[in-house]
Amino acid sequence: MLSLEALFCHVDDFCQQFEPQWQQYLLSSGAVQRQRERGLSTSEIMTILIAFHQLGYRNFKTFYTRPVCVYWRKAFPGLVSYNRFVEWDPAVLFPLCAYLRSCFGRCSGISFVDATSLKVCHNRRINGHKVFDGLVARGKTSVDWFFGFKLHLVVNDRGELLNVMLTPGNTDDRKPLPKLLQRLVGKVFGDKGYISAPLALHLGQTLSIQLITRLKRGMKGRLLPLIDKLLLRRRAIIESVIDQLKNISQIEHSRHRSPVNLMVNLVCGLIAYCHQPKKPSLAIDLSLPPA
Repeated sequence: MLSLEALFCHVDDFCQQFEPQWQQYLLSSGAVQRQRERGLSTSEIMTILIAFHQLGYRNFKTFYTRPVCVYWRKAFPGLVSYNRFVEWDPAVLFPLCAYLRSCFGRCSGISFVDATSLKVCHNRRINGHKVFDGLVARGKTSVDWFFGFKLHLVVNDRGELLNVMLTPGNTDDRKPLPKLLQRLVGKVFGDKGYISAPLALHLGQTLSIQLITRLKRGMKGRLLPLIDKLLLRRRAIIESVIDQLKNISQIEHSRHRSPVNLMVNLVCGLIAYCHQPKKPSLAIDLSLPPA
């Protein structure tokens, strides 16, 4: 985990390059508006939001009113009330998304793909849930049914995020795969939910990616190189990544009151994971040919 100073310097260096370019592309209504400066800069707001996911707090209000306002006041002299800070959250969503992209790792030629559920409420409250009306759907995992989104992600052999996508909960895992793997090369390993001969052919022809999955019961066996068989058995690395995202970075909870707040929480949790020094890794040396 990065220290507070190191995290702020990393975020601030990015914002100094990003914000001037971002301002050039913002659309104006044409009306003269008063531009009041906030007490906290964009990089300071982003730092506080990311630090919440790094320190393991479950409730942001508790985190902001205790450690931030009590112990970090010297580091952030322009601190405002909790309500005012929450009002500023949506304004940093786009910079957070751009910063997340800069935190992604490099593709090594060996990648692992999977999807996980992000519940927005308990199943008993589905009929009365209105916050994400029209955006979410009922989906099914290997465990049970849920109501919410699906987070699709792909990682490399060092446990680093390479790309992520968010879709409604009823989306087939195979549908977003071509877009999810656009910038990758080499071999991608997935579970049985990604079995599709047309999809594998499309990925091979358009993206030069070899999709390797487990076989369902009753399917004909196929010949695979020994290294591919071994890597397919190590696909649990992405399950470990998902477990850390949910239980350490806190990317999932049912207390959101707007879609924007969910996106801010999710992106900050992903960024916090990217800055985590110890990630699940296969510990293989790709510079050496397989035996």
